[in-house]
Amino acid sequence: MTILRMPAVKAETGHRSHASIYNAIKVGLFTTGVAIGQRSRGWPSEEVQAINAARIAGQTDEQIRKLVNRLHAKRTDAATA
Repeated sequence: MTILRMPAVKAETGHRSHASIYNAIKVGLFTTGVAIGQRSRGWPSEEVQAINAARIAGQTDEQIRKLVNRLHAKRTDAATA
């Protein structure tokens, strides 16, 4: 599993700014970053790819919110296993 930093996430998703990623997180359309240091965050590449695939498939915002919730739950499950 690869953890992507913000520049790579923007390149993968086509977002033009940090703010657009954080706005998507705020409205539940993108996963939150994981801590990779005291002041740095990254995103698992599999999560970014899953969200991109959902967008390409034409899923609605509500469907993507459900995907984001499943991805967050998967993180929790992996941490407790």
